Amino acid sequence: MPVEIERKFLVTHDGWRTPEPGQRYHQGYLCKGEITVRVRRAAFHAFLTVKGGGSGRIRPEFEYEIPVDEAEELLKLCRQPLIEKVRHEVWHAGMVWHVDEFAGENAGLVLAEVELSHPDQSVVLPDWIGEEVTSDERYRNSRLADAPQGDGLSGRPPEHRPPWNERSGCAAPTGALANIVRTMTKLTGQDDAGGASAPGKWKDARQEGSAP
Repeated sequence: MPVEIERKFLVTHDGWRTPEPGQRYHQGYLCKGEITVRVRRAAFHAFLTVKGGGSGRIRPEFEYEIPVDEAEELLKLCRQPLIEKVRHEVWHAGMVWHVDEFAGENAGLVLAEVELSHPDQSVVLPDWIGEEVTSDERYRNSRLADAPQGDGLSGRPPEHRPPWNERSGCAAPTGALANIVRTMTKLTGQDDAGGASAPGKWKDARQEGSAP
């Protein structure tokens, strides 16, 4: 089964910056916990993403592009505040790094992610890379919505950072979630009796544009 395989790091300085502008993201979570349902708006594109449970570098991820106007309505159902960030693509040693500058309550936090083709793939780290936080639950985007790490908090030792207290469960009302389920059922081709889904768009780790 295709999965997302990535490593995540804190960024220590601005040596990664390039003249090209980044892409602004707004994203929220309809459900959080072992499985998350994320809504993301990026300019003229929007996506509904289901991420399965996992630890460390590997997680299953199922993603569909949806109409922007529907994404805007779904974002209103998400827990507030939304995650706001600008994503930059930076090439280093033949690999693309996604550098995320967070805004809102996470302002001041900068994270870098690199996607791998297999878990043990070697990576040449840029000099602007700091502590690895791949397995640190504080730095999952779904956690950052509940326990922000901005305003310099990412520079503190782990024992001095605020604990996260994820509000698991679903933010959307039951009726709205039922509509979402029906929409996903149509997209995947799965019938109401729980039949096998038709081929969909599994997000391969080598595709661009993912996020924790």
